[in-house]
Amino acid sequence: MTTTWTGGEALVHGLLAHGIDTIFGLPGIQSDHFYNAVYDVGDRMRLIHTRHEQGAGYMALGYALASGKTGVYVVVPGPGFLNASAALATAYAANAPLLCLTGQIHTDHIGREYGVLHETPDQLGVLRSLTKWARRVETPAEVLPLLATALSEMRSDRPRPVGLELPMNTLYGKADFDSDSKPLAVRRPAVDSDAIEEAARILGKARNPLIFVGGGAIEASEQVRALAETLQAPVIASGSGRGILSSRHPFSYTYGAGPSLWEQADAVIAIGTRMTMPLMLWKQPDNQTLIRVDIDPRELSRLRAPDLSLVADSRAALRALLPALARHNRQRPSRGDEMSALREQMNAVCEQVQPQMGFIRAIRDALPDNGIYVEELTQIGYASRVAMPVYEPRTYLTSSYQGTLGWGFATALGAKVAAPDRAVLSVSGDGGFLFGATELATAMQHGINTVNVVFNDDAYGNVRRLQKQRYGGRLIASQLHNPDFVAFARSFGAEAARVRTPEALRDALIDAFAADKPVLIEVPVGEMPVPTWGMTAAWAPREDVMI
Repeated sequence: MTTTWTGGEALVHGLLAHGIDTIFGLPGIQSDHFYNAVYDVGDRMRLIHTRHEQGAGYMALGYALASGKTGVYVVVPGPGFLNASAALATAYAANAPLLCLTGQIHTDHIGREYGVLHETPDQLGVLRSLTKWARRVETPAEVLPLLATALSEMRSDRPRPVGLELPMNTLYGKADFDSDSKPLAVRRPAVDSDAIEEAARILGKARNPLIFVGGGAIEASEQVRALAETLQAPVIASGSGRGILSSRHPFSYTYGAGPSLWEQADAVIAIGTRMTMPLMLWKQPDNQTLIRVDIDPRELSRLRAPDLSLVADSRAALRALLPALARHNRQRPSRGDEMSALREQMNAVCEQVQPQMGFIRAIRDALPDNGIYVEELTQIGYASRVAMPVYEPRTYLTSSYQGTLGWGFATALGAKVAAPDRAVLSVSGDGGFLFGATELATAMQHGINTVNVVFNDDAYGNVRRLQKQRYGGRLIASQLHNPDFVAFARSFGAEAARVRTPEALRDALIDAFAADKPVLIEVPVGEMPVPTWGMTAAWAPREDVMI
């Protein structure tokens, strides 16, 4: 059946046809015909409009990370697009399925430098630099095919953000469309059976195997658990891989335990993870064999060539590996006692880092197992990477290597939109929270009931500590003047409280998760010590290598 639509109408109907019913954005004149089309479809499309374009980008990112679904945000060109560009960079680092729909000036004006509203030089070049794939939609007739291509590219092989640039005349121009939706063409590499057999032989004879997992294994939780139990092998999770193996499992560890396990391992299999820290900063034992499983062939030898590579989707590779391993695996005594002893040792080390550990325990006690925790670049966030127990995939959201200060609050709002029946908690410092604090207005207007904890030390605390430790106390641009956070939140109509101890925070969180409003909890704190087990012993940072 043929239908005549504007480009904006075609775009909205195309999104709906591909199962996308939630978008985030901020309207403007170049995108009017898109938003008019959203109005016309009524409640078939939920629109969360924000107070800043960066909020739209981060909310779409949180929606994608929490659900695995496509996150979509729509912004005007020029300053609108650039305001949200940090979310694109973060999505690229986090391998998130994010679609940026950015407006553009009239096609006849692009590149002419007339000085028309929101004109910027080479916007498409910027978009391409932050995405896996990006195109300009030159005519209305191209809207549906390029949308399908964008979504196919986003989901093919390694998921990463994509973008479409939509000139205003593309959105208001009309064309005839076949209204039947076209299926996506998603690519997946075939599993190499010979490589699977060789991996099974290596792992089967190993005496001290070790498993690393990252965000690329997020859909392979069941298979990772089976592999760990078959090999009696501990699993080291990156931040993006937290929860793939529940922290309650005796073989589940973070990078805090990594160096000692790495030194003992004679065979390592890394599944869907960059392995940046061990490959850049840890010495590889001479007798160690490294196997890497990754859907992106470029990742496999980026830092160091492995002994064996498998270019494959993690779940598909492990589904093939497990039966092959059954044919080659040696008899293995239980390592339960050994793992329990290591867990006790790690817990004892973590407990020395205070007050962070007290607050992390309080958070974990109050947050349900399936609650979503969004970390920020703050002292509690840093400690959480090593010490926060995580029980399910997609419940620990991190900005990965991008280290995006200020992303957490808005990202949590998007996660809550994706998972409205689950508790969602963001943890920020005072500096990071104020990057997007006005999205409290968005939370109130759209009923997005997140709980947000702000640890307030009146500083960019990590910067201040480094200035003291490395530069002789030459403090500059790290002290902050803050509002009364409780009064600030209440001015939007949100609930708010101020607590000072872990016990009080636990009680406040329990009340907050039961509330039917957004909640902000301020925790005034002093300067916190660096968690040496997470940033020195395990990370061994150098000034020229920040991971």
